[in-house]
Amino acid sequence: MDHELTHGPVMRTMLRFAIPMILGNLLQQCYNIADTMIVGRFLGAQALAAVGSAFTLMTFLTSIVLGLAMGSGTVFSIRFGQKDLHGLKEGILASFVLLCGVTLVLNLAMVCGIDWIIAVLQTPVELRVLMYDYLIVIFSGMIGIFLYNFFASLLRSLGNSVVPLGFLAISALLNIGLDLFFVAVLNRGVAGAAEATVISQYVSGLGLALYTLIRFPQLWKREAGIRLRWSRIREITGFSALTCLQQSIMNLGILAVQGLVNRFGTTIMAAFAAAVKIDAFAYLPVQDFGNAFSIFIAQNYGAGKQARIQQGIRVAIAVSMGFSLVISALVFVFARPLMMLFVDASQSAVIAEGVRYCRIEGSFYCLIGLLFLLYGLYRALGKPGMSVVLTIISLGLRVILAYGLSSVPSLGATGIWWSIPIGWLLADAAGIAYYFIRERKSWISAG
Repeated sequence: MDHELTHGPVMRTMLRFAIPMILGNLLQQCYNIADTMIVGRFLGAQALAAVGSAFTLMTFLTSIVLGLAMGSGTVFSIRFGQKDLHGLKEGILASFVLLCGVTLVLNLAMVCGIDWIIAVLQTPVELRVLMYDYLIVIFSGMIGIFLYNFFASLLRSLGNSVVPLGFLAISALLNIGLDLFFVAVLNRGVAGAAEATVISQYVSGLGLALYTLIRFPQLWKREAGIRLRWSRIREITGFSALTCLQQSIMNLGILAVQGLVNRFGTTIMAAFAAAVKIDAFAYLPVQDFGNAFSIFIAQNYGAGKQARIQQGIRVAIAVSMGFSLVISALVFVFARPLMMLFVDASQSAVIAEGVRYCRIEGSFYCLIGLLFLLYGLYRALGKPGMSVVLTIISLGLRVILAYGLSSVPSLGATGIWWSIPIGWLLADAAGIAYYFIRERKSWISAG
């Protein structure tokens, strides 16, 4: 039907599939980076702090949809590896209904609770109007986010990671152009930045949906016996719910940290808003490589190719660690000029705090790279619960440590920054220990 990952040289096959995913999500980060750069340059530190805080909330909401899509993609990959077209088609139907329903409920809940959300995030009074203006627009893009992530997950599960990249490239460029037009030319403020993002999200979502419907008519062709079954919804939910929970816990922890950051005032908020974009952009390739690795493992797991799974694990660790070390060195050296892309040089306090964040986090990207591989491995082998456990360890300890260390007068906000790599390290240790204690060969061959 498209590209199988169960044949050919492991490293070449994995990289050929992973690179378009990496490039695609780097472009997706351009949505957020364009907002941050343009808002920071044209609207100032207060607008930057408000958009940064709103971005953390939207990342949490998006993570729910993304988690459901990733879990669905695992099921699609297994069915594709088994060459079970009937099961694949019923899984697609069940997943679409489930994701669409969840997206609509989330959208309604966020619009109705927007004032309460802003208050819970401990947003400074002077930033609340700006944050409201941004959020009330950005919430309207949830359907576009759902469409893109659902169809991108489906295509990737079939081994096609190039087409989602193409649609994302178009929408990312559109977003940058619209950002400049709405903010710098029309003077629409933070609402204009949100409008640019929403329009671009619908372009990528609707475009990818239309492409998939035309390119793969056999997936939508009516066939006797194909219907919405509760058994398929339960199967999708079994994979998706825990993956969704993992993504939600991950971003709920980040949201809790955002609330703590907000206590330190506009300077720390603005520094965090800019630095977290640099951070996310820097380690995004290893995150996407972990997702590609998961699909690779899932297809081979469905095909019963145990030796290829073992080889894939070794290759993935080598690639992820090598890339992480290179990126760590670059972020550490260029932290200041990277911050100055987002913040005017006159904002010296904001830049200094952002540089401190980048150099602390940037020194430990190998830890997060390994953690993403562990997430992908357990998800692909039908053990998404372990991915949730690792996320709880990483994020739970991060939040506890952030609140504890930041209360030390000599550390302050720096304690928040140090809590993040410590959480990564402890989660990695737990994931590796579980892998060896549970005799990896026996549970890889199971099922």
